[in-house]
Formats: sequence, structure tokens, C-alpha cells
Amino acid sequence: MAKHEEVKDGVIFPVGEKNDAYAQYFKGQSYLKSLVADPAINVGVGNVTFEPGCRNNWHIHHDGYQLLLVTGGEGWYQEEGKQAQFLTVGDVIVTHDGVKHWHGATKDSWFEHLAITAGTPEWLEPVSDEWYDKLEK
Repeated sequence: MAKHEEVKDGVIFPVGEKNDAYAQYFKGQSYLKSLVADPAINVGVGNVTFEPGCRNNWHIHHDGYQLLLVTGGEGWYQEEGKQAQFLTVGDVIVTHDGVKHWHGATKDSWFEHLAITAGTPEWLEPVSDEWYDKLEK
């Protein structure tokens, strides 16, 4: 049984639907509940939930940024050229414009964060199993 099973039902906000719109950019199953999607506002806010082992591809936000507010479970965040950061509830990540990075759940835990995003994402290569499997808390 995975750790933090309660996350799959949503911690603060609803878990949302299967993230089919972005599934090609994730390894494993994620869920997305859009909280702010107003075309008059240049920022999106979504509740993203990751099943154990799920992570997104490396990506870059152009002409913007991404803020991650961890609300449940355990996960990872990594910027290119830096060590992966182990994430737990209450952690806050600031990803600046043009920084290549990825984020997702640990192998054995559900993970949830609010993603506050401005700009245009450029989706890149997946995080390989070989790379991911070497991560240690």
C-alpha cells in the first residue's frame, strides 16, 4: 500500500479528473483540477495530483514562471544541473522563467501540489526510469 493514500481524494481542493490533456508529458497517472482559468488573468492555478511514481517530463516555462505549493504526500523537484529536492507538505518551489525542471511523486507515495503558472510551457524529454530510480530521500 502506498503512503499518503488520503491524497488521492484531494487534500484541500478536489483531486480533479484524469489529466488526459497533458498525459503525453507525464509518466504515470496524474489528475488535474483547474482552479483559475480566466483568460483575462495571465496566470493559471491548478491542483495537480500524482499517483506514486508519476512525474512530468522535463520542461521550461517561457515568458513566465511556475510556483508549486505542496499540499499533500511526498514528491520530487529538480532543476537541470542541480540535485533533486525531496518535497513534503508546506514546501514552496519557485521556478523562474527559462529554467529546465521536472516534478512528481516519490515511488511509494501519492503527491499533490498547487501549480501557479504564467507563460508558455515547452515540454521536453521524459525523466528516465534509470535517473528516477536513483533518487534517494
